[in-house]
Amino acid sequence: MTDPAKAGCIFCRIVAGELSCKKLYEDENILAFRDVHPLAPVHGIVIPKRHVPTLDDFASGDDALLGRIMLVASRIAKEHGLAGYRVVMNIGSLGGQTVFHAHLHILGGRQMSPLG
Repeated sequence: MTDPAKAGCIFCRIVAGELSCKKLYEDENILAFRDVHPLAPVHGIVIPKRHVPTLDDFASGDDALLGRIMLVASRIAKEHGLAGYRVVMNIGSLGGQTVFHAHLHILGGRQMSPLG
């Protein structure tokens, strides 16, 4: 990994196989895995394999990739028998993002509180 931004990215290191994860889904462009600090009985992370820092850094040509990320979240929910679940993407420091590799959280398996 030669790009310094990618070299320090924990999710890029997972994609590269340098760090292990409990995979939930993988294809040529997307990886999904269990969160190591789950906030719900089912807490998965869905990422593009390509390093993209935030949602705002995707390009207009990434429409299909973003759609696939959402469909993978739905697939994981179905595979875990979730009748209801939450999908969250934090964008930027002020939005609560702590890992700057765009990622989506899927949370379920318990009653979720309303946002507000």
